[in-house]
Amino acid sequence: MTGLQPEDFDALDDILDDLRTRYEETPQWEFCEGFLVALICCRRDIPESEWLPVLLGLDDDGAGFSDEAQKIKFLGLWQERYAEVKKALDTEIKALDEDSAYAPEVMDVRGAIASLPPEERAEIDSEEIPAFAQVWALGFMFAVENWPDEWTAPKDKEAAQWHDTALEAIVALTEDDTDEPTLSALSEDGPLSVSESRLNAYGEALWAVYDLREIWRSIGPRVTQVIKEATPGRNDACSCGSGKKYKKCCGAN
Repeated sequence: MTGLQPEDFDALDDILDDLRTRYEETPQWEFCEGFLVALICCRRDIPESEWLPVLLGLDDDGAGFSDEAQKIKFLGLWQERYAEVKKALDTEIKALDEDSAYAPEVMDVRGAIASLPPEERAEIDSEEIPAFAQVWALGFMFAVENWPDEWTAPKDKEAAQWHDTALEAIVALTEDDTDEPTLSALSEDGPLSVSESRLNAYGEALWAVYDLREIWRSIGPRVTQVIKEATPGRNDACSCGSGKKYKKCCGAN
């Protein structure tokens, strides 16, 4: 899957870093990426006016973009990423390593720290280091938790089981990787930073994203029932209160 380039993700990181100077809870892009994917998989198309304040906390403490140009830049890159991820999820694949498959923009933080000199590693609190793809999964579930009605399981029993299993796979990735690291997450020759079980869980979570997208594409958005008000009979008194028969009043039109 091609699309945003490394410099584009750097630009997104720069904007988020700047936002964080005004609102310290501003997330990293990996969290935003998970959130974005959840919006794509969601049953309802969530408008920008709803998701942007939820994701970036723009209604809290008066925090916001530094200017209109920064907002336009962020949303432009967001929309590009949204379009490319949506295209990937709507493309049939047989393996996750295919060029057209969705590949999350995630960081191997533990691997990066393991590559540092010993004296620098000693200064970092290991308890605060997220597991591989953990932040991505947390971002996904943050969207699910904020629009729970859109993530209610389908009525069809088989689809409901499929839906619940997929969500469980993503929830599993929000947990820490406590098994012994035996592999490098993003490169063959990198430091050992992730367990085999974690990489397996990561793959299951990616397939789960495809499943969730397919479920709601097949079912479609929730249909709002419209209850039509009963119309008076032609010889009944008109409901407008004129005292005339309906056929001589509002029913004449």
